[in-house]
Amino acid sequence: MNQAPRAHRAVFITFEGIEGCGKTTQAKLLAKRLREEGQQAILTAEPGGTVLGRALRAALLNPARTVDPIAEWLLFEADRAQHVRETIQPLLRRGVTVICDRFSDSTRAYQGIGRGLGLDQVDRVDRAATGGLKPDLTFLLDLPVREGLARAASRGKLTRIERERTRFHTKIRDAFLVLATREPGRIKVVDGRLDRPHAAEVVWKHVAAVLGRKAR
Repeated sequence: MNQAPRAHRAVFITFEGIEGCGKTTQAKLLAKRLREEGQQAILTAEPGGTVLGRALRAALLNPARTVDPIAEWLLFEADRAQHVRETIQPLLRRGVTVICDRFSDSTRAYQGIGRGLGLDQVDRVDRAATGGLKPDLTFLLDLPVREGLARAASRGKLTRIERERTRFHTKIRDAFLVLATREPGRIKVVDGRLDRPHAAEVVWKHVAAVLGRKAR
């Protein structure tokens, strides 16, 4: 196994994509590999990265609930504000690399574009929630919508958002790809149809490059 350059400061890495894209699996594999390479790394997720976040997650994803789009958006931002201040920022200040399963790009794609709330409005509130924190590197796991939804269904009970119509999820996939074209330096698109080891190697190549830059 090639040894990655040691970073002098922590790195903030996020994973994004539609339902069933494989981002959670790749986030776990990356956290494991970073630890094997001698890096301090913590895996977290949104919504639900704090005690408050877990309560919000239960409300947001419950398929029995109907949630107004604006309420949905603001609850995700509330989760993020608590998560950044309670978990992510303290870890980064201690020199721990943070890997997060979903972050601001999900809100931009799902609520800003998917729900039609507008990127400008969503970005203004999100900057307040994050205090301006942005990932150093983001991986977008991309694959066809029907394949992603089939994977999600195979896991068992679907969440409220997973139950949305295929047209909605297609809109989300397109939104993520647009965001990736706007920030190609930060957002790296990974083919979600690759087998797990191959996708993990693609991810690692980009991570090792970022760690190398930060070590200099």
